Amino acid sequence: MTEFWASLLWFLAGAAVAAVATFFITKHYFEKQLKENPPVNEKMIRAMFMQMGRKPSEAQVHQVMKSMKM
Repeated sequence: MTEFWASLLWFLAGAAVAAVATFFITKHYFEKQLKENPPVNEKMIRAMFMQMGRKPSEAQVHQVMKSMKM
């Protein structure tokens, strides 16, 4: 019976270590992706408007940013 509890304890300890390691690996990968591919910013929105042949006003840029954050 004590073998069962010992193996259960080792299993739970291993699962906890795996969960912590997975969390930090995933966090690192996510931060790396954000650094390489930043989210859309105001400069990108202005460039998009200019490609469409329009000169955007500040209100239009802020409106697009607001709509994308929802």
